[in-house]
Amino acid sequence: MFASLAVPNYRIYFSGTIMTNMGQWMARTAQSWLVLMILTNGNAAVLGWLMAVNFAPMFIITPWAGALADRVSKRRIMVTAQIILAIDATILSTLVLTGAVQLWMVFVISAIDGTASAFYSPATQAFVSELVPQKNLPNAVSLNSASFNGARLLGPGLGGLLIAAVGVGWVMAINVVCFIGFITTLLLLKAERLYTSPRPAEKTRVRDGLRYVKRRPDLVILLTIGFMMGTFGVNFNISDAVMATQAFGKGPGEYGLLGSLMGVGSMTAALGAARRKPRLRWVELAMLVYAVSMTISALAPNYGVFAVFKIFVGWGTISTLITANAMVQTSVTPQMRGRVMSLWATLVMGGTPFVSPIVGWIGNVIGPRATVAFGAISLGITFVVITAVIMHNDKIRVVFDPSKRAPWLRQVRGKVTIDYVQQTK
Repeated sequence: MFASLAVPNYRIYFSGTIMTNMGQWMARTAQSWLVLMILTNGNAAVLGWLMAVNFAPMFIITPWAGALADRVSKRRIMVTAQIILAIDATILSTLVLTGAVQLWMVFVISAIDGTASAFYSPATQAFVSELVPQKNLPNAVSLNSASFNGARLLGPGLGGLLIAAVGVGWVMAINVVCFIGFITTLLLLKAERLYTSPRPAEKTRVRDGLRYVKRRPDLVILLTIGFMMGTFGVNFNISDAVMATQAFGKGPGEYGLLGSLMGVGSMTAALGAARRKPRLRWVELAMLVYAVSMTISALAPNYGVFAVFKIFVGWGTISTLITANAMVQTSVTPQMRGRVMSLWATLVMGGTPFVSPIVGWIGNVIGPRATVAFGAISLGITFVVITAVIMHNDKIRVVFDPSKRAPWLRQVRGKVTIDYVQQTK
């Protein structure tokens, strides 16, 4: 489960990710509370537009950022992006602490953050492969997710408690310190111990990455799943906020607790993925768990039931994303990894600018429960369609092989074959 931590560079990097992820989850909770409860008096649509502004650069910039990551130092891109994010966090926390913050300022800073993140995301996705040997890559990807979701487990709850105790501004100030800590760990990595990917011999072009993916039906399926989950399934900043405050009449502590409970399921999913090889059957199962648990959450009669099912929602969400992510990373050539992972990042996050305002509008017009049902219906349809495609696409055949203990993807006469487990005693 923790094999990659034996690699010194990865161990340093991992400690930094824990720090920055914790700070960012607390800051996200604080920012959502700032916009929803302080600056707009409960307007979910504005929160949706804020998410749209933050994620719009992902859709526009990330494909080219991935080509850049295949050509220049990924670590340099990451450090530059983190410095910009740290400066933004400093400005926003200062504005809040001095009482000078206005809604338009939050939008401007969020747009700058989104631009920096658009360059950071494909670089960090591809950089993991330079920290560990290829055999450890699935484990490293899973541990990265464990770090992210460990922070999700503790960050929102701690953020909610700190908001109630010391206020939004100081929570954001803590995030600045966490950024500085992560930048320091990036600079401490030993260059001679990196498993640097070879630079492409030719000019890196976005369209080459698109052609590469088009020839790989397995990648098309995985990227589609990532897009549907990232765009339609992960709108918790809106749905959790309106459910906690409007449907159940709770405060910042209870709102933060929802994120922490979802982190329990997410952490379980991440650590479980670190122990096994990434398989498509786990992606399918996770989508089904997400759809069912979100449906029950939308119908929850009280806050307690809704909160408990956040654990299952977290497991389904992260199992889907982390397993699909690991399958993509381990199946592409090193020279294409930056561009393919930029497509992954674009599809997972790039649809949010278009959907978040819709989710916020649904919350205002139909009601908070509709924001939860929206994700359940979207991923339920995705599960049915993807399953049908796998079963009927002439380039993808489902093979049951009782002699194998686990499924995998392999090339057979130019076609992708997906082997599934058939347990026998």
